Amino acid sequence: MNEEEQVLIHCLYFTASRFARNITKLAEQTFDVEGVAPSYLYMIMIVKFHPEITQKDLCQKLSIAPSTSTRFIDKLEKLKLVTRKTIGKQTHISLTDEGEKVYTQFRVSLKELFTSYSDVLGKEFSKELSLMLHEASNKLEKES
Repeated sequence: MNEEEQVLIHCLYFTASRFARNITKLAEQTFDVEGVAPSYLYMIMIVKFHPEITQKDLCQKLSIAPSTSTRFIDKLEKLKLVTRKTIGKQTHISLTDEGEKVYTQFRVSLKELFTSYSDVLGKEFSKELSLMLHEASNKLEKES
């Protein structure tokens, strides 16, 4: 292995970015919801689990900035998948009936996605990798 390969293989930033591009491509192929990127579908899932969630709590659960959540919510609201209600200073997000349908479709697609990558990586390795990435992200977020 030459020096260039060693640097790339041992650079977590490069390797994680490469992995993210590959898994994103697979997710985009698997999640077939017209006009809704995979990242938006996870927001729909959180809203499903927490009806009338505040925008602040949504940001915390997804580890995203308020400006990003506003953009996501604007798009989902435009697609009539969520509603936004302001109570005092807090904005509460809920799913519409159409959002509920998209959530149901997303859950089926999540299983398909897991099957797609676990067929290549192996089920146990896939579960372990996901857990390790989750733990690593938590540690890095605590430090920043």
